[in-house]
Amino acid sequence: MFFGEIIAMALNSLGAHKLRSGLTMIGITIGVFSIISVMTAIGALQNSIENGLSFLGSNIFQFAKYPANVNIGGEIKKKYQNRRNISYRQALHYYQLMEGDAREICLKCFGYELKGQAVYNGVKTTPSLLIVGTNRSFLTANAYTLGYGRNLNDEDVNLARRVIVVGKIIEKRLFPHESPIGKVIRVSGHTYTIIGVLAEKGTSFGQSQDDLCIMPITRFFEDFGEAKRTVNIATQAFSAETYNRTLDKAVGAMRIVRGLRANQENDFEIYSNDSLKSAFISVAGIVRIGAFVISFIALVAAGIGIMNIMLVSVTERTKEIGVRKSIGARSRDILRQFLTEAVFISEAGGILGIILGVIGGDLLAVWLKVDIIFPLGWALAGLIVCSAIGIGFGFYPAYRAAALDPIEALRYE
Repeated sequence: MFFGEIIAMALNSLGAHKLRSGLTMIGITIGVFSIISVMTAIGALQNSIENGLSFLGSNIFQFAKYPANVNIGGEIKKKYQNRRNISYRQALHYYQLMEGDAREICLKCFGYELKGQAVYNGVKTTPSLLIVGTNRSFLTANAYTLGYGRNLNDEDVNLARRVIVVGKIIEKRLFPHESPIGKVIRVSGHTYTIIGVLAEKGTSFGQSQDDLCIMPITRFFEDFGEAKRTVNIATQAFSAETYNRTLDKAVGAMRIVRGLRANQENDFEIYSNDSLKSAFISVAGIVRIGAFVISFIALVAAGIGIMNIMLVSVTERTKEIGVRKSIGARSRDILRQFLTEAVFISEAGGILGIILGVIGGDLLAVWLKVDIIFPLGWALAGLIVCSAIGIGFGFYPAYRAAALDPIEALRYE
């Protein structure tokens, strides 16, 4: 028999039992969907990170009271909450110790709890602006660029001037038809003069990075208080070659300003773009393993279903097999036909699972506002696995059909 004839006969046989074949195929679809959707979503997130969605600028590390991932609980969370805040006085001392040994040193304090709202001539922004007290190095340390106007300078910080640099969302909302430079706006009950507008940065993981305003850190403390706030310190090395040396000196300087003895461990966190990426990759790896294990179990269950339906099919078609063998069909033709049916069910379910998985994963990526991808490697791996399942679980029923004695098969009722 030609292979085309074998495929045609296999499809006709499956078509005669559409519901049974479809239900068996769904098991494969669910298993493949679960792993492809997770891998697509994780791949999209990782691709976005590697293409520049960085929390910090280049050659920069940061000291902070809390780790980058604050979504922790129990005793671990309590450990960080009980730490001393990094005070502005300590931050200034660090600045003095590191001056000349770093390209940029950014001191910044975030007013997450303030829920800032900007008002100009009766027009208001949403009450969700992020207010940041900082110095001139904020743009470099956080990978922002200035759209127009000017940045904060050292004099603004020393004199605690009432000046502010706003994000693109604030400009679009309050000043759709005019320049905001020189205009006085009210933010959370205080007035400030706009001196600059940040260039649009877009979103990261579904969160806008353009709904913020930055002001001199000294003015921030005067208007919103300093007592219960902690300062983050970002430091930029002169180059990648001097990064490790700068980090070593910075850790020593930070331990000095925190008053730590030689036998005491650091009471502050250190992180950089690389550490943030590594943390994401490690978490993504755990999620991948979990998805793979769950999907493997689902695929094995689906494979058992394929074996079951093929064994039933062999029993139902025993007489047909006897007739075909009596008119010249060889055992290997029967074997290939039943294997083809098993592989077709598995591959059809796998292709449907891949399509639904890619759609599901990319929908999540769209919701998180990151670039969508097509996980070609995982899709090919899914097809190979489905073929292996079809062959592995379909071989015994196919062998059993091929091994039937034609005389006994013709007598079967």
